[in-house]
Amino acid sequence: MFCKSLLVLIVTLAAAAPVSAQDWAAKLFESTSHDFGSVARGAKAEYEYALNNIYVEDLHIASVQSSCGCTQVQIKKADLKTHERGAIVATINTQSFTGQRGATVTVTFDKPFYAEVQLHTSVYIRSDVVFTPGSAEFGTVDEGQKVEKKVAVSYAGRDDWKILEVKSTNPHLSAVAVETSRAGGQVAYNLEVRLDGEAAAGYLDDHLILVTNDQGSPQIPLALEGQVQPSVTISPESLFMGVVQPGQKVTKQLIVRGKKPFRVESVTSKDPSFHADVPAESETTAKTLHVIPVTFEAGDSLGKILSTIRVHTSLVDTSPQLSAYAVVAH
Repeated sequence: MFCKSLLVLIVTLAAAAPVSAQDWAAKLFESTSHDFGSVARGAKAEYEYALNNIYVEDLHIASVQSSCGCTQVQIKKADLKTHERGAIVATINTQSFTGQRGATVTVTFDKPFYAEVQLHTSVYIRSDVVFTPGSAEFGTVDEGQKVEKKVAVSYAGRDDWKILEVKSTNPHLSAVAVETSRAGGQVAYNLEVRLDGEAAAGYLDDHLILVTNDQGSPQIPLALEGQVQPSVTISPESLFMGVVQPGQKVTKQLIVRGKKPFRVESVTSKDPSFHADVPAESETTAKTLHVIPVTFEAGDSLGKILSTIRVHTSLVDTSPQLSAYAVVAH
């Protein structure tokens, strides 16, 4: 049904207007433009143009090209099955380039049909402010762990330039700017960036905002990245059961790992089409690794069936969850 619908759409559009026939590919992207604003020289400036395969047909991204050497691009995942997600990653070279820059990124698909989508980036790279390193990289930290990183901020220009405050929208991230030198229009700070021990498990992809007394461009973003590793993890992070027919059953396995031994007390799902049979050994024996089979049984309803699966463990306040989905089609 979906395949025929897409084929009819492409043929109809192609007959009406060759340019609009490629609109099916543009609909894959959540956004096709991004403005980084004003960033410091050497700062990490990276953006992911997220895309989701909303069609039943498999997609393949054949190539990606940038119109400007200031912007490097790469494909995060070239082959996407239905409802799989990917991204085109655009990274600005803030070390070698300064001033106003822009790029057009051309993404070429060759499956299920040929199409091109153009993405657009813009940025202003300051030459008077330099970050070393270009971002605060926390790496992988254990849940509950406190971490501190330092970033050097150098300024060349006015004698009275100052960092007035550092703002964060994340309550678990904070920073203090400590002035280390000031002479002849050269100003230096050490930025002490801190992650407290209360941050929830997951990826950190955030920014701090340095507020300065520069009235022309008072705010400068600093990228923050890392991953807070939970005490118990589930693999895969998202469970896709595949495209199945009504009445068909599919079983796949979850790998549940912990930093210390634990038992799996139960596995629950919001949608009864998904169910797990916890092995007796996992219920009675504390281990650092458990293999849990999850079965999806398709009903008569067609389309995407989505659920949240939660693994209840013997560890206090530790019940990791993941999304599971399947597509039911004739």
